[in-house]
Amino acid sequence: MIFKEILGASVALWLAAAPAFAGNSSDDALLGAFDAYRAGDPIRFAKHAQKLSHHVLEPWLEYWRLSLRLEDMPATEVRAFLSKFERTYVAELLREEWLKVLGRRGDWQEFDRQAAFYSRDDLEVRCYGWASRLQRGDESAYAEAAAAMWLEPRELPEGCSKLADAMMEEGQLTLGDVWRRVRVLFENGQITAAKTALGYLPRNEAPDERMLAEAARQPKRLLTRLPRNLEHRATREVVVLAVVRFARSDAEGAAAALDGPLAARLPEADLTYLWGRVGYEAAREHYDKALAWYARAGDLRLTDEQLAWKARAALRRGNWQVVRDSIDQMSAGARQERAWSYWYGRALAAQGEETGSRAYYLRVAGRPDFYGLLAEEELGYMVALPDKTYVPGEDEVAAAKRDPGIARALELIRLGLRTEGVREWIHTIRFFDDAKLIAAAEVAHRAEIYDRVIETANKTVRVHNFALRYPVPYQDVFQEYAKTHGVDPALVLGLVRQESRFLQESRSSAGATGLMQLMPRTARYVAAKLGLRNYRPHHVGEVQTNVGLGTGYLKLVLNQVGHPILASTAYNAGPARARRWRDASRPLEGAIYTETIPFPETRDYVKKVMANSVFYAAVLENKLTPIKARLGTVPPRTGAEPTAEDELP
Repeated sequence: MIFKEILGASVALWLAAAPAFAGNSSDDALLGAFDAYRAGDPIRFAKHAQKLSHHVLEPWLEYWRLSLRLEDMPATEVRAFLSKFERTYVAELLREEWLKVLGRRGDWQEFDRQAAFYSRDDLEVRCYGWASRLQRGDESAYAEAAAAMWLEPRELPEGCSKLADAMMEEGQLTLGDVWRRVRVLFENGQITAAKTALGYLPRNEAPDERMLAEAARQPKRLLTRLPRNLEHRATREVVVLAVVRFARSDAEGAAAALDGPLAARLPEADLTYLWGRVGYEAAREHYDKALAWYARAGDLRLTDEQLAWKARAALRRGNWQVVRDSIDQMSAGARQERAWSYWYGRALAAQGEETGSRAYYLRVAGRPDFYGLLAEEELGYMVALPDKTYVPGEDEVAAAKRDPGIARALELIRLGLRTEGVREWIHTIRFFDDAKLIAAAEVAHRAEIYDRVIETANKTVRVHNFALRYPVPYQDVFQEYAKTHGVDPALVLGLVRQESRFLQESRSSAGATGLMQLMPRTARYVAAKLGLRNYRPHHVGEVQTNVGLGTGYLKLVLNQVGHPILASTAYNAGPARARRWRDASRPLEGAIYTETIPFPETRDYVKKVMANSVFYAAVLENKLTPIKARLGTVPPRTGAEPTAEDELP
């Protein structure tokens, strides 16, 4: 369960699907064509595709056929496909691939024609778009490209690399820009991409490769044996990179290095930059000194991410003025995020500005999510299920099922091509109104495709169906094992809704399996603890066994960490981390503990689990428990911790 992605569109696999197709020639041909497409084998693809006629997945078959030979495909044939399947998901996919082919060719006339109809957002396509503008003499594209592309914290795709080459040749990027990109990449641990960026430096400006490798792999050693000549920019920059790298693993050690010989040997601009990095890394590790180290960055302009962690460090210290100041310094887009609107309201309330705080709560209230629930309670309201539930008629459900995009998505998912099916579904429903969304969710519900049920019902704005937003498949099983192990069924269901979206065959990239996403080692451990006889690893995929082991594990975690928030955190990131992220000396409000979880995936996960549990309590028992009561207070790190032998997996 640790560090796994749960979203069905990317990682859930219907592993048991293939045997169901034995003997079905149409299914065999379709899957054979798909396998040939993935293998890049157009001859084998044609052999399978010729067996299929007027298939519901005809657009996909045509897309696979063209995509296999797109480099050699005449523009007229591509245009014919885009016209025939206009507004379909596969047309968008092919247009994106075609734009990249045109960009590589430098066919700017056809590129511009197709780009006018392109609605997706892909960095490489944008880079080719800027290159096209430059070909037309529009030099304003240089500035736009530098702002939007150059500081991407990853390796640049081919089209962007070519554009960057041109910008360097034209003098649009300076040596300072190169080092700025390298710093961003080091900050994000993208060492290979940083080495690529350093290739833009002239040989006499490039750093020593051995020193650079030491900065990446053994930064502490480099900082204890500082080079003599820090006047040379390349050497000085490598030392700065070493501090950045060191701070990621040891913020206190990096701070000590900055207070040592580096204090006199680095320019003030480099020192303030590094104090900003040390403060950021320290805040993520919950060091008490984080705010003091941030303060040493002076008037340095911090990134939104650095400011977010400055605000989080201030939340843990109860320093509401710094919370407020940090949010004020964020970009307009970041300030408007729901989390920061809520916490700004809390900061105003803590300083006695009740009218202003209510205005910020009202920005967030009204949505059934973590901050919506908290804001409603701050305003004095109790969130309840809607009085009216929209139930689609059979004619609406039938119409949704006949929608070509829905039909294709259902077929793809039935065949086990879940990723393609989910993307087709998302594209199809993107402009549906509330009534059509609920009808589509009901179609998915009847097909037992629960991730699509939830994601589709979640999108409604004015009329809702919370039975579809919060479905309870296998209700008897969940109720039975929640009672057996003495855990809150609303918490269990809230967790499963986030873990697997109730997809029995769900399997994460890390190997977690089933409704409750159990790792093999965890399943074995719990089976032994519960005294299950004849347990075998393949049993973990069965609903009864998976729920029994999952609820049993949740109970073990609850017993060890003693708090629902800590248990939810532990289920995703492990019990040791859940305990370590408490404060060392003082209790934390549950919402503040949650907001300051260092891993973005786990932070988002816990917020959703806790909000889910509020609504599942209402769905199951018509019981409305305030989210603040569920969040409670997280005690400090005091008392005996489990020994290594007692530590849960």
